[in-house]
Amino acid sequence: MKKIKKFLCFIMLLFINSCSTDDSASKDVEKPTISIAYSGGFPKGCDQLKRGETYVFRAMVTDNEALASYSLNLHHNFDHHTHDDQVGDCDLNESKSAVNPWIFMQNFSIEESSLEHEIEIELAIPDDIDTGDYHCAYSVTDASGWQGRTSIDIKIVQ
Repeated sequence: MKKIKKFLCFIMLLFINSCSTDDSASKDVEKPTISIAYSGGFPKGCDQLKRGETYVFRAMVTDNEALASYSLNLHHNFDHHTHDDQVGDCDLNESKSAVNPWIFMQNFSIEESSLEHEIEIELAIPDDIDTGDYHCAYSVTDASGWQGRTSIDIKIVQ
């Protein structure tokens, strides 16, 4: 009798398993990409940006289904921290304490839910911020919630 019950349980499990569907084909499982490796991409690794100057930060973002938003984060790297998504290495100044660091963080929507979008953000670098090592971090999110990131070492100079 026990063998019959085990056999029936096995058959029932086999039947239930064969009835389930795999909708992974309909799910977006790819994260979006960010690139500054094109002629208009800015800044490139180790670029020196001058206080008081205005620059247009540019990156190309793409996705296989639909882009939703992106962000730009600029922050000091006076403690020489790194990011897991960092592109390249630059010579760093000596570590120092921040007195008046520049910190810029802003999120933007991509209204048209396109597959490709060029980020273009015009920023004036304040005259009174600390000079030295900084990170420029781009982030992009697609409509499914996947996120791509890249960070670039830059320097703010006089």
